[in-house]
Amino acid sequence: MTIDSGILLESGTNELEMIEFEINQQKFGINVLKVKEIIQPLPLTSIPHAHDNILGLIQLRGEVLPVISMARALNMEESDKQRASSKLIVAEFNMQKVVFQVDHVSQIHRISWSDIEKPGNVYSDANHHIIGVIQMLDEMILLIDFEKIVVDIQPESGIHMGKIKSLGKRERSAKRIIVAEDSPLLRNLMKETLSEAGYENVNFFENGLDALEYLRGIVNAGKDVYQEVQLVITDIEMPQMDGHHLVKRIKEDEGLSRLPVIIFSSLISDELRHKGEKVGAVEQISKPEIGELVLKVDQHIL
Repeated sequence: MTIDSGILLESGTNELEMIEFEINQQKFGINVLKVKEIIQPLPLTSIPHAHDNILGLIQLRGEVLPVISMARALNMEESDKQRASSKLIVAEFNMQKVVFQVDHVSQIHRISWSDIEKPGNVYSDANHHIIGVIQMLDEMILLIDFEKIVVDIQPESGIHMGKIKSLGKRERSAKRIIVAEDSPLLRNLMKETLSEAGYENVNFFENGLDALEYLRGIVNAGKDVYQEVQLVITDIEMPQMDGHHLVKRIKEDEGLSRLPVIIFSSLISDELRHKGEKVGAVEQISKPEIGELVLKVDQHIL
C-alpha cells in the first residue's frame, strides 16, 4: 500500500491522518506524513554486530534500508509467529528512510491534535517513547516518538551542539525566542544548542496551544509583543495544537502577525514544504540541522 502523504490534509487544520498498527495486540499510531508505503516482509540480510533492535537490511527498488523491530524498540515480546505475519512500514523523516516491522496494520484515522493527550509523567521524560495518547471508544492508541527510536540506535543522527561551535562566541541574550516542542529530549538539546549560539533568553512550551496562549497573554496585558518576543520556532507534531496550525493562528492574529516563525521538524521534505509555506512560515528546516536553524534565526530575528 503506497501512501500519498502530500495531499491528505489541508495545512493548518490542526488535524492529522494516523495509521494504526499493532504489536502484541497493543495499538499504536504513526503520522501518515512519515509513511511512504506499507509492504509485506522481504528477505532480510543480517548485519554483523548491529544494534539489537535492527533485524537486518532489505533492498527496496534499488535502496538498501535498515529494518527495526518495533517490538524490541519498545521492550515488548516478539515471537516467530508474529514475525511471520508481520508488515513493514517504510517511513521517511529527518531526511532519511527507515523501515519498521510491526505485527499488523489495521486502518487510518483522521483526528484532531486537540484530541491527543500528553502521556502521564511516568512516560513523558526523555527516556520513553510515548508522546501522545488517543482514546477511541474503548481503545487506547499510543503515538510513538519514532525519531527517538532511530537516535537510540544511531546517536549521530540526532542534534549535536558541536555543529554550531564553529560560529564562535556570540552575544544574543537580549533576543527572546519562543519554542514549541513536545519532546523533552529535543527541548533539552535545543536549549543547549541555542545557548551555545548565544540565545539564552528562550521560553519552551510543550505544544502550540501553550505557546499561542503565552503570546496572546502578552498582547492582552497591553505590552508590545514585538519588544517582548522576537521569533518563534515550532515543531509540527504536537498534542493539542500542531505547528502548522500554530503558524496559521499567529499569522491571522493582528497583534502577532509580524512575528517570524520558523518550522523545525523531522517532516520537512520537498513533498511537504508547501504546507508550511501556505500557513506563512518564514523558514522550514529539517531536524537535526541545528546549525542551519541557528543561521536562519540570525537572519530573521527582529
